[in-house]
Amino acid sequence: MRSRVATIQDVARSAEVSTTTVSRVVNRKGFVSDGARLAVLEAIDDLGYVPSAAARGLASRQSGMVGLCLPDTGRPDDLGDRTCEGSSVRVLLDPRPNGEIAWGGLYFGEVLRGAEYAAWEAGLALTVATAREPDLEARVLAMAGRVDGLVVVAQTLPGDLLDHVARRVPLVVLAGPLITDRYDHVTVDNAAGMTRLVEHLVVDHGVRDLAYVAGRDGTPDDVERFRGFREALMIQGIDPPAEPSLRGDFSRRRARELGAELLGGPRPLPRALVCCNDETALGLLDVLVAQGVRVPEDVVLTGFDGIDAARTSAPPITTVEQPTAELGRLAVERLTARIGAPRRRPTVTTSPVTVQLRASCGKHLAVPSIEHEG
Repeated sequence: MRSRVATIQDVARSAEVSTTTVSRVVNRKGFVSDGARLAVLEAIDDLGYVPSAAARGLASRQSGMVGLCLPDTGRPDDLGDRTCEGSSVRVLLDPRPNGEIAWGGLYFGEVLRGAEYAAWEAGLALTVATAREPDLEARVLAMAGRVDGLVVVAQTLPGDLLDHVARRVPLVVLAGPLITDRYDHVTVDNAAGMTRLVEHLVVDHGVRDLAYVAGRDGTPDDVERFRGFREALMIQGIDPPAEPSLRGDFSRRRARELGAELLGGPRPLPRALVCCNDETALGLLDVLVAQGVRVPEDVVLTGFDGIDAARTSAPPITTVEQPTAELGRLAVERLTARIGAPRRRPTVTTSPVTVQLRASCGKHLAVPSIEHEG
């Protein structure tokens, strides 16, 4: 249980200075001796004090900085998804040639790119922190003390720390299902996107033996995607599994291990492997190709996210494409709106996703975009 929130008076007592001196250090205004400034900064760090953005004159954005807090992504190939209502899902036959490289990267690289652009348009600087243990709380509180507002990717912070930070600075949660109406939230309809993808496999390709390959247990986006998977099967009259067939951790490396276990096991391959994200699909593809398993002739393979590597693989992977850079942009835009109007009601922004039909699930007719209400 976290102790009470530290106040400016607590900092002043600890540093043995006046509250005026603490205010000058926090706001970077007025003369403060080097010794007093150091004492105040040490007290702020020791107490975990987060200066109130409202008290710093948030509407004028005195710091000119906003923050983006990302999960600990670990190794580069561990990047992946960590990761509502009224969303639309489009289905497209992807017309782009395999070798064409878009300006994206992996999931969080795209989020960062969109966030940077929105901050630049607003005349703000963007600072980024990765939430790593064991100094998670200290890193986040330090960032919250320097910026005028914070975008936090869902499940990056524990709920009590998220609440603690939100009491001090405007906060927007990015991705994941809506778990509270206390913050602004920017997300996509994960369940509807997965439902539409699975419907395509069953209806258009006649696939009825499908296995879901999950990510980390309990991850919000993955829970929603598995829910969409099950709903699609029920709609099509197929008994849905109670649990995912395989569970990885969103990484390509772990997916390769799962693929080896799957091919070395006693059970035959399912007709389709529906993966929680593109990195998982790519890892399975590595193993399937190496072992002479043909995709899609022997097994259909799909992903989720829409990273470039899934489009340039051989074969290109059918996926549910998130507007990832757009999510980063929208999150910062909602944050700047919150900074300008801190008392307005929180909003939920749900961006549409697109089912990109590619070679990993078989041949396709040239179809127009299909819009599906989630």
